[in-house]
Amino acid sequence: MSAPSDPLSDVLRSVRLRGAVFFYVSCGPEWVSVAPPSGQMGPVVMPGAEHVIAYHLMVKGNGWIGLDGEPPLRFTAGDVVLMPHGDGHVISSAPGLKPKAGDDAWVFHRRNDAKPIPVTYHHGVVQPGAELPAEDATAVLLCGFIGCDVKPFNPLIAALPRLLHLPAGGVGAWVVPALQQAVAESREQRSGSSAILERLSEMMFVDAARRFLASLDDNASGWLAALRDRHVGRALALMHERPSVPWTVDELGQQVGLSRSALHERFVALTGQPPMQYLADWRIQRGARLLRDTDAPVLSVALDVGYDSEAAFSRAFKRLVGVPPAAWRRAQRSSQAPEPPPTR
Repeated sequence: MSAPSDPLSDVLRSVRLRGAVFFYVSCGPEWVSVAPPSGQMGPVVMPGAEHVIAYHLMVKGNGWIGLDGEPPLRFTAGDVVLMPHGDGHVISSAPGLKPKAGDDAWVFHRRNDAKPIPVTYHHGVVQPGAELPAEDATAVLLCGFIGCDVKPFNPLIAALPRLLHLPAGGVGAWVVPALQQAVAESREQRSGSSAILERLSEMMFVDAARRFLASLDDNASGWLAALRDRHVGRALALMHERPSVPWTVDELGQQVGLSRSALHERFVALTGQPPMQYLADWRIQRGARLLRDTDAPVLSVALDVGYDSEAAFSRAFKRLVGVPPAAWRRAQRSSQAPEPPPTR
C-alpha cells in the first residue's frame, strides 16, 4: 500500500524552493539596518525568483525586528525570524531606531561580491566587507533569502504570517549549528560550502512551515489549518494524490465521511475557496511543474493532471496563468538560460 499523499511536501516540491545566504553581520553597541521589500531586493539577491523570503538567524546577542503595522519583536541568540510575504523591515539593537537614508544602497552596489558578504554596523554606520571580531561584537546575525514560485498556485505563502518567529527551542535542534558551521566553511572558501548553505536554508524554511503548522490552534483557518482538519485534510490529500481522478464534491464527501454540503462549507471556511476550484488550481500547478521539468507533450501533461483533451487544459491554463502552456514552457526555459557576465 502506498503512503498517503503529503500536500505540504507536494507544494514545496512544486514551487521550486531554493535558498541562499548573503550577509554575515557583526554589530557594535548600537546598530540598525533596513531591508527593502523583496520586490526591490529579489532581483539583486536571487535573480529570476518569483518571490523572495528574507530570514535572519541571531547567532550572538539579541535585537529587534519591526514591520510596518506590526509591533516590534525581540529575538535572541538561536532565534530565526522570516518574512514569508516579502515585507520590508528594520532590524536594530533597540525598538524604534531609524536607519539613515540610503543605508541599504551598498547591497545593490556589491551584488556580485563573493557570499556571504561580511558587514559591520556600529552607531548606524555600515561597513560592507568588514567585520568585528566575534568576541567584540554585541550581536552577530546570519542573513539569507529563500526563493520560490508563487504562480500558478502556491497556497502555502498566503497561509503563513507576515513575520514568522522561530524561538531557539522551536527550530530543529540541528538547524542552527549546521547553518553556523556551513557559514564558517563558506567564509573559509571551502569547496561545496555554498551549496550546503543553500540546502540548509531550504530545510530551515520547511522546518519553519512544519512547526508553524503544529502550533496552530483548533480555531485557526487557512490552508495549513485545513491540512490538520480531519475531513478537509483528507480531501486535500486525495486531490493531491490522484489529481487525474474526475473528483466531485459528492465523491470526496463519501471518501472523507461528510455530506456534500458539509464538506463544501468546511472546505471554504478553512481554505477560502470551494473544493473544485482548489482542485482546478492544483491541477494547473502540477501541470506547470511537468511542463517546466519534463519534455512531455502538452497532451500528455493534460491527461496526467486530469483533463480529457489538450484544448481543455490549454483553456484552463491560460485562464489562470495568462498564456497557453506551450508559450509558458518556452518562457520558463528562456528565463533559466545562463545570464551573461556583468559588464564592468
